[in-house]
Amino acid sequence: MSDAGGAARTDEVSGPGAGNPEDPYRWLEEVTGERALAWVRYRNDETIAGLTTTERFTSMRDGIREVLDSAEKLPGLFWRGEFLYNFWKDEAHPRGVWRRSTVDGARSDTWEVLLDLDALAADEGENWVWAGAVGLAPDYERYLIQLSRGGADATVVREYDLAAGFIKEGFTLPEAKTDVSWIDIDHVFVGTDVGPGSLTDSGYPRLAKRWPRGTPLSEATTIFEGRPEDVAVRAVHDKTPGFERDLVIHRFGFFDADTYLLGPDDQLTRLDMPSDAWVDVHRDWVLVRLRTPWTIGEQTYPAGSLLAAKLDDYLAGARELDVLFAPSPGVVLQYWRWTRHHLLLGLLRDVHSELLVLDPARPQSADDAVPVGWSRAPLPGVPAGHGTVHATNPDYTDELVITTAGFTEPAALRYGSVGFDLTVLRQEPSFFDASGREVEQYWATSADGTRVPYFSVRGDVTAPVLLDAYGGFEISRLPSYDGGLGRSWLERGGGYVLANIRGGGEFGPDWHRAALRENRPRAFEDLAAVAQDLVTRGITTPERLGVTGGSNGGLLMGVMLTRYPTLFGAIVGAVPLLDMRRYHLLLAGASWMAEYGDPDTDDWEFLRRYSPYHNLSSGGKYPPVLWITSTRDDRVHPAHARKMTARLRELGHRVAYYENIEGGHGAAADNEQAAFRRALAFEFLWRHLV
Repeated sequence: MSDAGGAARTDEVSGPGAGNPEDPYRWLEEVTGERALAWVRYRNDETIAGLTTTERFTSMRDGIREVLDSAEKLPGLFWRGEFLYNFWKDEAHPRGVWRRSTVDGARSDTWEVLLDLDALAADEGENWVWAGAVGLAPDYERYLIQLSRGGADATVVREYDLAAGFIKEGFTLPEAKTDVSWIDIDHVFVGTDVGPGSLTDSGYPRLAKRWPRGTPLSEATTIFEGRPEDVAVRAVHDKTPGFERDLVIHRFGFFDADTYLLGPDDQLTRLDMPSDAWVDVHRDWVLVRLRTPWTIGEQTYPAGSLLAAKLDDYLAGARELDVLFAPSPGVVLQYWRWTRHHLLLGLLRDVHSELLVLDPARPQSADDAVPVGWSRAPLPGVPAGHGTVHATNPDYTDELVITTAGFTEPAALRYGSVGFDLTVLRQEPSFFDASGREVEQYWATSADGTRVPYFSVRGDVTAPVLLDAYGGFEISRLPSYDGGLGRSWLERGGGYVLANIRGGGEFGPDWHRAALRENRPRAFEDLAAVAQDLVTRGITTPERLGVTGGSNGGLLMGVMLTRYPTLFGAIVGAVPLLDMRRYHLLLAGASWMAEYGDPDTDDWEFLRRYSPYHNLSSGGKYPPVLWITSTRDDRVHPAHARKMTARLRELGHRVAYYENIEGGHGAAADNEQAAFRRALAFEFLWRHLV
């Protein structure tokens, strides 16, 4: 591990691109280039030798692994027909098993194994990582299995029958960023790499095709064609009995898409709704959740609203919309889920969860066809604070599973049906001792006067504190139970802080839009304000404050390093985005220009002001930093972390680096790798913050 930095080694400034004055480390963008991988192995060996030899590291790694492998952790559940499905990893199944059960079976932990990925990987000599299964309704006995090599987003698709296994001559697709869905037993919709020009600049499908069984993919009928600069195109079939329909989604921007109904002779009918809204077609309803205000006639609906209409009436020109939710100060809609007869809304009130149940319009009486509108009521039986709708069964019943959890409260699955009491289906054990840990919500004031909330979990006021944030893509970070964090950090005396900065979705689309593009520095200012507030309140000191984030949160870490180095004692960034001059040219980066801007235009003027890779200096005093990434991440290119590390070393700064050869965007392909990676980060933080 290069704790003090040191002079750059010769191979850090040689190779293709080394003579480029703008970027002498561009050769590290060659993901599997011989010289680049030699550099990775050297840096890995250095970091492993420096961080993994202590008893503390071993204890943390084994403790995290024990949590990840525990038979008592909660399963992730999905309803398909009458069964609950789950993909499960434990000590005996490091790659995992795909399985299913009834509700009673899930309660008693009795499962039917459908596919053993460890056995499959051993039989085929492949490093398979589970990427999902698309089932054929209504019986869900036939599936399109998606398998990733090493955890990449790109997958191999293979047809699977629950009784017969893999169908040798079935629907099969080679490795690509593929979108596929069933139409019927003999037809699928597919978007994949079928040769030059078939993918967007972001690497996702540009063409949506209908593919009949037994025919070459090259003969599949193209039903929609996007542009190279689009994000992706996909087609899906809705098999809801009585409401069968085909839909095409043309995502021409990360936050912009048009939805079409595909009719006879492949005629397309666009749903006349804002392209930046979320659109949901369900049975005879169409829902739209607005990202920006929408004016129809004399009525203006605010951003964050959820509206509903009867689909047939809307297609016929009617524009009477039911307002199912309208935002109010501090109260926003996070998501919705259908059951057979109800609609469930997940709300946030100052970053605390609330669940509502809505009944669609119905006749007032048997003789009166005038609808009475949608009724609303709190979903009963859900503990206050942090409940999430985990799974529903919208095709068949009003059954649902709710997850409840908190920073110090182990997660529980609660099962029931709308209108009836919920009972505990499964309860996680306490994976760490949370006694003496207080959870508080505080508010910091950002540079422009905006109040920014954060949660603090602490015990010993003299212990180091770890600050965590994301702040992008309207993704909310909410309180949750993390046994690995608890064992490796909280139980050892550390404090933990989760910041709900702008760019996220904790206060709806306006909170996200406030940090878009040229306004991205507001997210950075928010996190800096939280760090300063922690010191002002006496919760910690800069020397004892660490900060961590991944992906877009890794960009945050790069900016904290270069713009706010005096606020932190150590920084850990995972699968980070750091080179804002070339991010749009690397892997999926082109799809994020709606979030950050286009470096090939005048947008570079605001991007260059904070691009971490371009704002390093030899004179600055930076806190020690650890970058963690993955060779197999085909979303955020590993070159971001590679080049940042090489440049920091050249300038003589303290930096450590670890690149998992597998793992995809999660930087770990199995529980062993995940435990190692997390323990590495915690050991780095403990070493520099105490």
